[in-house]
Amino acid sequence: MNAKAPNAIDIYVGSRVRMRRLLLGFSQERLADQIGVTFQQVQKYEKGMNRIGASRLQKIAEVLAVPPSFFFQQDAAQPLSLEGLEPSENFDPVGEFLRSKEGLALNRAFLKITDPTVREKVLSLVKAMAQAGERRDLDVDPASSETGATLEA
Repeated sequence: MNAKAPNAIDIYVGSRVRMRRLLLGFSQERLADQIGVTFQQVQKYEKGMNRIGASRLQKIAEVLAVPPSFFFQQDAAQPLSLEGLEPSENFDPVGEFLRSKEGLALNRAFLKITDPTVREKVLSLVKAMAQAGERRDLDVDPASSETGATLEA
């Protein structure tokens, strides 16, 4: 392994730091000030170029209001493993969504909803909209385009 190449776990942990920072609306400068490093150092942490030491990770977790284990979670049931973390093969749709403008806005708005009943209703609405979109996609009959061509002939 190339000594200069970032480790897959460092990249993953850094991406989780970035995701949480963006979700909270923190700039790299703000996070850097609160943990006592430069914003360039935060950039290196987020890219996995520099490893985050245990005490620094604890401080980042405190500032970002998550437990340190948050930075190692692939899903709720499994600890971090190297399997599937190679940059060329790794695709995290949730991470990609949270890095998008819409994903961040939706998550920020949802976090402001404090009533659990309202949160459940929002979730139900989004699920219903997704199912309606799936049904609409299935209802498109490929033969209908052939029928349209036949009518023109």
